[in-house]
Amino acid sequence: MSVKTDVLIVGCGVAGLYCALNLPEDKRIVIVTKNAAPKSDSFLAQGGICVLRDEKDYDSFYEDTMRAGHFENNPDSVDIMIRSSREVIEDLVDCGVRFEKDGSEFIYTREGAHSKPRILFHEDETGKEITGHLLETVLKKKNITLIENYTMVDLICRDNVCYGIIGRDGEGKYSSYTADYTVLATGGIGGLFKHSTNYRHLTGDALALSLKYGIELEHIDYIQIHPTTLYTKKNGREFLISESVRGEGAVLLNSKGERFVNELLPRDVVANAIFDEMKKEGSEHVWLSLAPIPKEEIKSHFPNIYNHCLEEGYDVTVEPIPVVPSQHYFMGGIKVDRYSHTSMARLYAVGETACNGVHGKNRLASNSLLESLVFAKRAARNMLSGYEAVKEEIKVELDADKYLNYEQEYKKLVLDAIEKERKSHE
Repeated sequence: MSVKTDVLIVGCGVAGLYCALNLPEDKRIVIVTKNAAPKSDSFLAQGGICVLRDEKDYDSFYEDTMRAGHFENNPDSVDIMIRSSREVIEDLVDCGVRFEKDGSEFIYTREGAHSKPRILFHEDETGKEITGHLLETVLKKKNITLIENYTMVDLICRDNVCYGIIGRDGEGKYSSYTADYTVLATGGIGGLFKHSTNYRHLTGDALALSLKYGIELEHIDYIQIHPTTLYTKKNGREFLISESVRGEGAVLLNSKGERFVNELLPRDVVANAIFDEMKKEGSEHVWLSLAPIPKEEIKSHFPNIYNHCLEEGYDVTVEPIPVVPSQHYFMGGIKVDRYSHTSMARLYAVGETACNGVHGKNRLASNSLLESLVFAKRAARNMLSGYEAVKEEIKVELDADKYLNYEQEYKKLVLDAIEKERKSHE
């Protein structure tokens, strides 16, 4: 089977959904996603989304982002993200997103490495609130078709021009989707790691295909470890304990009940301090105490964290919880310009799978949702500014045998490339 559409988007996290919503209704759009639509990491984001509060906040927001990224950030991309933030928040509110308010005024919280509160949130499930409303809006659009449980296995391209993808559905049947423009929004790489906060099906498929076809990548060894995930011996995705918990006053303790780090330092610094403490004590985790936070605030601001920990046998209102660092975010990815365009014609990349340089070597807390949304919208606008339909007929030969071992091959391809990049920086 071969289907032709105007725009094809691979992935349905905030980046893919928001990109689709910024395209006009006269464009036929197909969104394919590897799993069920709610199984994207965007749904898991707890803390919130950064926003420029006013012009007086610009310098510190910019400096906080650059400092967290060890000043390896792309200054132009950081500027674009910050200055576009208000417009994005207005779009989200129009879409029904309910950020916490005091009367008619937004409530702002603070997280690690931020010099001041500038983060909007909805309880401790901001990602679910934002992504859920975007998904609801997409499903109402007659020009958008969403296909779940469809895995991209190859790109359709020639002469450095992308014409779509080849994929496999949940029953193992292969088909192709050709399009005037293709957008890769496939998320992170947590499925490549033993311990990660990501869904296991996020294995860097878009990176593997970029390596296969010579599409430029950047900083693929820049992988963020989140300092605080709930320690467990169970298999599967680690449960994140949001940065905002520490932003509201929670403290990290060793086995003696002693603080050993400033909890509001950048994520990589805090994670390394935890690793050092674990090594010193010969332990498998450290402790996070929420004692400085009032009990009612814990239940109202962090209900999901409170309930999950309770299910695991910990009452965070009366006792500390065991935490350990885990792989969390990918700052590198497919290299894109300020309009999210890749080095291949007719191909864009947005969200965590893309690298526009905003995050540098280490992502500042709550910049992920904002960055994904800002540059997804820019991709849509850039596409439309010079929209040109593919006039020639694209013939695709489907050979299922060619993709028998693609999962193992693609994982190895990405992991080898990351290791090679890491060694080059030693």
